[in-house]
Amino acid sequence: MRSLSIASTGMLAQQTNVDVISNNIANMNTSGFKRQRAEFQDLLYQQVSRPGASTSSDGTKVPSGIQIGAGVKTGGVYRITEQGSLTNTGNPYDMAIDGQGYFQVALPTGETAYTRAGSFQLSDQGELVTTDGYRVQPDITIPQGAVSVSVSKTGEVQVKLDGQATMQTVGQLELATFINEAGLEAMGDSLFMESGASGQPIVSTPGQPGFGTLSQGFIEASNVNPVSEITALITAQRAYEMNSRVLKTADEMLQTSTQTV
Repeated sequence: MRSLSIASTGMLAQQTNVDVISNNIANMNTSGFKRQRAEFQDLLYQQVSRPGASTSSDGTKVPSGIQIGAGVKTGGVYRITEQGSLTNTGNPYDMAIDGQGYFQVALPTGETAYTRAGSFQLSDQGELVTTDGYRVQPDITIPQGAVSVSVSKTGEVQVKLDGQATMQTVGQLELATFINEAGLEAMGDSLFMESGASGQPIVSTPGQPGFGTLSQGFIEASNVNPVSEITALITAQRAYEMNSRVLKTADEMLQTSTQTV
């Protein structure tokens, strides 16, 4: 019976759906996290009677035919990059992107990674780094003796040194955007890498057309909506139960057909 394999594909698809939802819920407090959504596609069809096939010499044709599906598969897991809410932290090295763009981070391998998590700190050399110690690009170094640090919405970093009345510019933060943000390759640790699907990065200063602005002392929260995720989880659970019921029904039908009188 086809229903056995069809129901099993449905159960596997819903298991993937639950995995994606679970990851969303687990990261609901992860800074800069973007929720994901599983998308599904139907499998190949068996053409028992092809639509439009001729049924007589008079030119009559089959209007709809008989096409029996083979189940479902996971077509992709899509990342939804809508803006998360901004949370005030009071930390001068925390920065949130309001709009499009990613911070650039230099990895130990020499590659450049991208992140929306702007919870930055200072290294022992005064460099602006991520929580893992990776340097933010372009390099920003806060000089020793700075009594205050100011980051403008356009990414200009200024410091006030002890004994000086004017602010001194020490660097300029830049953002990167991609034509297809959903195509970025997730590496964990809130980092993404360029891929063939994302396109090459377009780098510019915050506030330029197509680029967001920076908010100092804020962190972008996850864009996960707990109510929506719980609703989706219940729906996935019910779909899994229904496919399981189909599997059980098909088994009972096979048992009936093989019983001896």
